[in-house]
Amino acid sequence: MKTPKRLQPLVEEGLIDEVISRLMSGKEADVFVVRCGEHIRCAKVYKDAIKRSFKKAAQYQEGRQVRSGREARALAKRSKFGREQEEKIWQNAEVDALSRLARAGVRVPETFGCIDGVLLMELVTDDFGDVAPRLNDVSMSQEQAIEDHGVMMHYIKLMLCEGIIHGDLSEFNVLVDAYGPVVIDLPQAVNAAANNSAKAMFLRDVNNMRRYYGDFVPALMHTQYGKEMWALYEEGNLTPSSALTGEFEDSGINADVGSVLDEINAAMEEEFERRDRVRDAEQGGE
Repeated sequence: MKTPKRLQPLVEEGLIDEVISRLMSGKEADVFVVRCGEHIRCAKVYKDAIKRSFKKAAQYQEGRQVRSGREARALAKRSKFGREQEEKIWQNAEVDALSRLARAGVRVPETFGCIDGVLLMELVTDDFGDVAPRLNDVSMSQEQAIEDHGVMMHYIKLMLCEGIIHGDLSEFNVLVDAYGPVVIDLPQAVNAAANNSAKAMFLRDVNNMRRYYGDFVPALMHTQYGKEMWALYEEGNLTPSSALTGEFEDSGINADVGSVLDEINAAMEEEFERRDRVRDAEQGGE
């Protein structure tokens, strides 16, 4: 296919030898299958902020660190330099999150660098070398659902131990290959310790996984892994080796009504977005 304009500099520098096909076009980025020497990889081309439609981006970026006082002032003033730095922070957040999570033991695509708003990374494939399906497109037995749900709870625990919350985790942001789930799409990754919405986003991520696997195993709908993990995290007792039960009892003391309403509104918004994604996926397959 014709080389997209944003990928041309990487072709000229020899980082990409051939653009094979467009894999997908999303709200935040376009993804292409590319050949880099003997390896088939994917190139994620981030869209400019003006074209990006990720909702409440500022909410997700709250708490992200900047390298200097000048950058912080520019971000606050929304100057041209500030907007450029904001874009770099948005793009580099995914590279940083993927690298940290891989070291922590979470299965994520391997990265090979982010150049001029293009992230080169591993193409996750199935047994036949084709692009691995999204979790949304996979059917499974009860036994497999229980196993994979356990794997995802473990990954989410490792992520929280690393201080990272996916922030947009759903069946659309998990691939499934021969070895199980692979977590993808982390440009909106949330700082668990410095974002005021961290808890609500974390519980939404966990509950999205519970809802999906609960379609195969209804008993999973009664689990409370999200609240259990967050309580341990707040107490400073959550570790990669923490044994989870999925059980949790709310004390009912000093309930934060505002936070509860935020969680309800976030869940409703997520459900509307999920329906939009299902519709888009169905239309894309026609």
